[in-house]
Amino acid sequence: MQRAVSMVAHLGLQLRALPSALGRPFSCAQTKILGCDRVKLMESLVVGDIAELRPNQGTLSLFTNEAGGILDDLIVTSTSEGYLYVVSNAGCWDKDVALMQDKVRELQNMGSDVSLEVVDNALLALQGPTAAQVLQAGVADDLRKLPFMTSAVMEVFGVSGCRVTRCGYTGEDGVEISVPAAAAVHLATALLENPEVKLAGLAARDSLRLEAGLCLYGSDIDEHTTPVEGSLSWTLGKRRRAAMDFPGASIIVAQLKGKVQRRRVGLMCEGAPMRAHSPILNMEGTVIGSVTSGCPSPCLKKNVAMGYVPYEYSRPGTPLLVEVRRKQQMAVVSKMPFVTTNYYTLK
Repeated sequence: MQRAVSMVAHLGLQLRALPSALGRPFSCAQTKILGCDRVKLMESLVVGDIAELRPNQGTLSLFTNEAGGILDDLIVTSTSEGYLYVVSNAGCWDKDVALMQDKVRELQNMGSDVSLEVVDNALLALQGPTAAQVLQAGVADDLRKLPFMTSAVMEVFGVSGCRVTRCGYTGEDGVEISVPAAAAVHLATALLENPEVKLAGLAARDSLRLEAGLCLYGSDIDEHTTPVEGSLSWTLGKRRRAAMDFPGASIIVAQLKGKVQRRRVGLMCEGAPMRAHSPILNMEGTVIGSVTSGCPSPCLKKNVAMGYVPYEYSRPGTPLLVEVRRKQQMAVVSKMPFVTTNYYTLK
């Protein structure tokens, strides 16, 4: 099943079964970190190597606490304009902004040159195999030169000052467009004039990100989950691991070097769909974990889910049981992503 172009998100556009899709508006936290010590501030809060980012390159990273738990996942971009552009989850807006503001004040009191600005923009996510083709009609920049996890400021369908980032939470090619709030409806309307583009809601986005094996904060990861438990060790910068200078480093690095007690895994089954909180059992019928996200996969015509199990049950191919509607059914631990991702990289 081909994933289409859809509009979702933060006023967005997402979907895989259409050529392009656009979803209902919702907010996400967008902030700028400015000043000579902007990288110092961000690296005091996240696990990633922000200093190594090239101009206009971004990375997925994690805010962590001193216990190693994940406070939120976010994208940090080092812009050519001399600031860090940060996008984090709407549901964590207050917590994330307060976390950054507190650190800004702390560093300023120590004489550091750093400040924070909350950006009053909407975010449109245009996702799907023809997303770039659709957007190209409204921009002068050559989108073939904009690979996955890079961004540029450009005029989009007559709206100036938009930041276009080649990313999205669907596993497909696509972009997220940060647009001044007052022009968001105009831009969404312009995109929807193309018959390739369809509106897509959060349920569509949820199936897409699940097929891509991507976590939903508050469901699959939270402040009681470490990056290692959440199978997100790849977000830890090599230099940062060695320096152990991020919140919770002593716990997280120790887990990297030894066995972790539990692990986020992918699950596949036939029959009734697995849903959040469904118990996961071993073949002897003992409850060993629970599902955190699950849904039918439109592409695979099977049920997919994610959940946490003890490390010894985390190997792909391990047979397990899942309790759905008080009935036990067979499931198998599966590699993620369930559906091959289609991010755009320069050839």
